[in-house]
Amino acid sequence: MLFDALLLNGSLRQSLVAVRSLGRRGLKVAAAGMHRNTPALSSRWCRQGFVFPREEALGAYLATLDTWLERAGARVLIASNDATIALLRMHRARFEPRIRLALADERALAIAVNKERTLEVARRLGLHVPREVVVREVGDVPVALSEIGLPAVVKPCESWLWNGREGARLGAQLVVTPAEACHAVTAVTRFGEAALFQQLLTGRREAVSFLYADGEVYARFAQWAMRTSPPLGGDSVLRQSIAIPCDIGAEAEALVREINLEGYSEVEFRRDAAGVPYLMEINPRLSASVEIAVRAGVDFPHLLYQWASGGPIERVAGYRVGGWMRHLGGDIYTTITALRQRGRPGVTPPARALLDFGLSFLKPMAYDYLNWKDPLPAVKATADFTRHAVSRLVSRVRRNGL
Repeated sequence: MLFDALLLNGSLRQSLVAVRSLGRRGLKVAAAGMHRNTPALSSRWCRQGFVFPREEALGAYLATLDTWLERAGARVLIASNDATIALLRMHRARFEPRIRLALADERALAIAVNKERTLEVARRLGLHVPREVVVREVGDVPVALSEIGLPAVVKPCESWLWNGREGARLGAQLVVTPAEACHAVTAVTRFGEAALFQQLLTGRREAVSFLYADGEVYARFAQWAMRTSPPLGGDSVLRQSIAIPCDIGAEAEALVREINLEGYSEVEFRRDAAGVPYLMEINPRLSASVEIAVRAGVDFPHLLYQWASGGPIERVAGYRVGGWMRHLGGDIYTTITALRQRGRPGVTPPARALLDFGLSFLKPMAYDYLNWKDPLPAVKATADFTRHAVSRLVSRVRRNGL
């Protein structure tokens, strides 16, 4: 065994955070990404980087991981991509004799990754959940429209969808017309899965994260997202650490305990106009926003490694509140999207979006990727952002025939 940990999905922000977290503690860390310029692979704390196929190419990815484990091996494997986690779940019996997976057990995961099942548990516990209708085909849309109305949100019950031939990661879609609703439902149900047709909530988004094991909570952390990408809801691109709110703190912990969701988890809520919190979902994996917790004093990647490796787990009694963190590339895209989608429900008006974007530079804050002791990942991320931005611009110009 050459490494203490293998971090998959090196293109994700949380994978870089985990590489830095474990590497700074003297652990031997390897990382895998789709190309050599993946930020996590360029970290000074990454002992060795490996190029794996795209996560969506499940067969090729599985074969590459198998070969890597035979040649190198590691004590713990950490994945943060929904497609990769689905692959590991399908082949747990194949991998677990060789490496410890930083995943909750199958019973808990089956509930946590499925929004319909998660919300069923939440209702039983008395949590507020959005009004919704489960739709299994486009023919169910008229009933959903009559019960929920428009605007609404269409979500897949599971973020990663697979029909045996193709797969895709789908997020929530805002729909404001019946035609948009039918299109969104069709996109989900073509994989044979159900969709949730939910009321639109546009209030403050807050999340509580845990490291939970053997009936004990070893660490807690809360944050709120001022902006997300996409604007309706997705990865937070501007967030702040906050004290754990009494209402959602208790509700989130009750949900994690009821499901018995061990390891790391992030429980997300949206508040309505009256400030009432509604459960959105649980993420049973390291979330893209986890670096703000690490900087505040809750090193979730290391705690996750401790739990997965079977060793003692440190307890974290508190953390610093009020710190800001920003993913600049994501914030740029969010602002551009707000300009393009002006007038749609839940989207900040253009003038306000531009003003908020500019004023954010005046706040003292940390930036994703940027670490003066480990500068190369930020350089790689900036180059990758620039390359994608230029590619999008060229594609748009060509489509418009300019």
